[in-house]
Amino acid sequence: MLELIGGKILCLSMQCALRRPERSFGIDRCAMCRPWAAILIYKALTIKEVKLKVNTEDLLAKALKPAEDAMKLHPFYRGKIAVTPKCIIRDVNDFAIWYTPGVAEPCKDIYKNPEQVYKHTNKANMVAVISDGSRVLGLGDIGPEAALPVMEGKAILFKYLGGVDAFPICLGTKDPEEIIRTVLLLQPTFGGINLEDISQPKCFHILDTLREKARIPVWHDDQQGTAAVTLAGLINALKLVGKAPDQAKIAMVGTGAANIAITRILLAAGITPGNVIMVDSKGTLHRGRSDLKDKFKEKYQLSLITNKDNLAGGTAAAMKGADVCIALSRPGPDTIKKEWVESMAGGAIIFACANPIPEIWPWEAKEAGACIVATGRSDFPNQINNSLGFPGIFRGTLDVMARTITDEMCITAAEELARCAEDTGIREDYLIPTMAEWEVYPRVAAAVGVKAIEQGVARVKLSREELYKKARQIIKKSRDETDLLMKEGLIAQPEG
Repeated sequence: MLELIGGKILCLSMQCALRRPERSFGIDRCAMCRPWAAILIYKALTIKEVKLKVNTEDLLAKALKPAEDAMKLHPFYRGKIAVTPKCIIRDVNDFAIWYTPGVAEPCKDIYKNPEQVYKHTNKANMVAVISDGSRVLGLGDIGPEAALPVMEGKAILFKYLGGVDAFPICLGTKDPEEIIRTVLLLQPTFGGINLEDISQPKCFHILDTLREKARIPVWHDDQQGTAAVTLAGLINALKLVGKAPDQAKIAMVGTGAANIAITRILLAAGITPGNVIMVDSKGTLHRGRSDLKDKFKEKYQLSLITNKDNLAGGTAAAMKGADVCIALSRPGPDTIKKEWVESMAGGAIIFACANPIPEIWPWEAKEAGACIVATGRSDFPNQINNSLGFPGIFRGTLDVMARTITDEMCITAAEELARCAEDTGIREDYLIPTMAEWEVYPRVAAAVGVKAIEQGVARVKLSREELYKKARQIIKKSRDETDLLMKEGLIAQPEG
């Protein structure tokens, strides 16, 4: 049970993960109840009756705290990333090795054999995070300069979680052909490309073209990253409710880049196409939607292979009798109604992943009969978070110097993520790992690297054990470096 005592939410429940009913635990020390502090706990999770007395002003203040801190700390640090040397500099004489005249020798070696660039430079660990700022988080088209803080943040996640040196590059164009041309021109420098926050439908054309033309892996995290992590959560959710993936009926609410990519990956992973019903702002996708043919090629193609009964209607119709609802649509609450959840099959699974507010509050979905609920938020259980996917996927891709990231590599990453959670012990409130479980990342990296080798897209061949050891070492070193810089004061602590 949760109670507000002395201004703090305290756990008094025997169902608390700490199993210590004789004591009260502050929410910051209660593993089970911690995620609920910002709003409230599911009424039907593991505790029959939950009484939560909250001060809404306090909760609102807590919700706004990250934004307030961001406005203080961004100008304090003047950005979040920097370039530091990785080679020894004993004195200025070493510059004769790293720069002229010594550097001419590796240059000549690369000229004779361009693949030697991976040996003599950091190319094999460098990724460009590229955006035009046309669809940034929940902010929309805010332009390249305003997108830069987000891309710097992405670079931090790459480095700390995956040991990848990522560089934010925000482009002063929204022309898809110019974006494609720019990425192709950057290939000599980078080992991979992460496309970020580019609006649809052009994001599909950009990704598909670059995957075909580029010599290095190109990845759109809003599409592939979201798809991989969603699949991981769905694998374990279906296990918990005892339903077979190929039999599951799935309503996809929203047809943006994320849900279209999720659908593509789900079908590749074994979900039956006819059992999927997609819904956009005009209703379900079905074979009578001729309005899609010219403007929305990807949606039109899906309308031809999904929705076997050619059901016409809205979200309510799509969700009726469904086993799963995966929503990445308009932020809620009340985008998805409780009565729609009530109409779903028993053991219903809801992934309400709009940010910042899910399409339906988790406790409302639970009250309506949902068995498992996931969201995109870190303050609720079962966060469907891209940051669980892309650091390990890129780590494994770069470690074998892969030429591309295939759909099979995404599916392999999802399966490994699901397996990591299963090894810990999956529950209704624990479908996939959290970012704090850093050992997950080298496991995903090793699995992805092995799949790349199997598919013949890797330049380097290593065993799973070698890949795991390498990834673990690189990721741990990256985390240790950051910790050391903070400990030594080289990354300054803000005042207050």
